[in-house]
Amino acid sequence: MRLTQVADAIRYSRMTAEELRGAFLVDTLFEPGRISLVYVDLDRTVIGSAIPLDSPLSLETDPDLRADYFTERRELGVFNIGGSGAVEVNGNRVELAHLDAMYIGRGNARIAFLSRNASAPAEFYLLSYPAHTAFPAAKIDSRQAEPVVLGSGGTANHRKVTKLIHLEGARSCQLVMGFTELSPGSVWNTMPPHVHMRRSEVYLYFNLAPADRIIHMMGPAHQTRHIVVANKQVVISPGWSIHAGVGTSSYSFCWGMGGENQVYNDMDPVAIADLL
Repeated sequence: MRLTQVADAIRYSRMTAEELRGAFLVDTLFEPGRISLVYVDLDRTVIGSAIPLDSPLSLETDPDLRADYFTERRELGVFNIGGSGAVEVNGNRVELAHLDAMYIGRGNARIAFLSRNASAPAEFYLLSYPAHTAFPAAKIDSRQAEPVVLGSGGTANHRKVTKLIHLEGARSCQLVMGFTELSPGSVWNTMPPHVHMRRSEVYLYFNLAPADRIIHMMGPAHQTRHIVVANKQVVISPGWSIHAGVGTSSYSFCWGMGGENQVYNDMDPVAIADLL
């Protein structure tokens, strides 16, 4: 498990593009046949991926967690952006199709990931936060969720938001998770922007062609910067930073949050005219 430290709002203002990428971008995920994990000091987030091929992959603890098993003091969200697969929790297998998700609560000692077909493997995105209480494991079928449609084609931000782990759905200790799909011809996400000091946020961008890129905007409204992001890369967004972006084509992204509350609409809006 790789360790990373994000920068605060003061050091952020003096960072080069390379330093920004080192502090806020995770570009080492989704390696076939293995589990990859990154521990972030911000809200003690763990970001990861698992791409099982012919054999299952077991989620093991890491010495830096000081835990007997991964979810001894943690909860875990699993989101499948690949082919059909399954997650085994203490021997109970749950099938996850493309864009399905699973919540795994604190106290589950044995977790493994499987693909139905190694030539079209499942690609599991993992997001974990500390948990002070246990909630039951739950599968979330994205086709059964009720999406929220936002934006318009006229402003190039027509999008569908699907909540996966949230107060009115699969319950968790602090994890909130879902995904957004931009319509063809729309390229802007989370614009107008907002911040929320009560929660940090993590963005996984996916469904992006290899030659395309996302220009992810971040920072305080009066001092914005950007990070160029490729497919299946993750941006870490502190509470003091906006998190918006524009792509060279339409795309999707998984958003996940952890922090003080789980109220989806707890946002402090930032006017577009106030961005500098």
